[in-house]
Amino acid sequence: MKKFALTLELKDDPQLIEEYEEFHKAVWPEVLNSITDSGIQEMEIYRAGTKLFMHINANDDFSFERKSTMDLGNAKVQEREELMWKYQQKIAGAAPDEKWVLMKKIFEL
Repeated sequence: MKKFALTLELKDDPQLIEEYEEFHKAVWPEVLNSITDSGIQEMEIYRAGTKLFMHINANDDFSFERKSTMDLGNAKVQEREELMWKYQQKIAGAAPDEKWVLMKKIFEL
């Protein structure tokens, strides 16, 4: 099993943050299917202020490249991604085409 941690920043607006959380209470089935079809077995998102942290457990065949290719071919995923930009913003150091940024593990017990 592969494990990943990613981070993203929300816009600093309490109303937008509340809306963003509401969107995550009823994620579109097409988006959920795309997540699991890519090999992701578990995904959790946490928020502290405007900072988001995503934890992923995926099967050994999972790759972000394959997931990205799958997502580009899925109109509902693209619609959702575009909609989420209303709430999200890049973190410092993110690549131009990067939204969620992969975090480096620096400690494990």
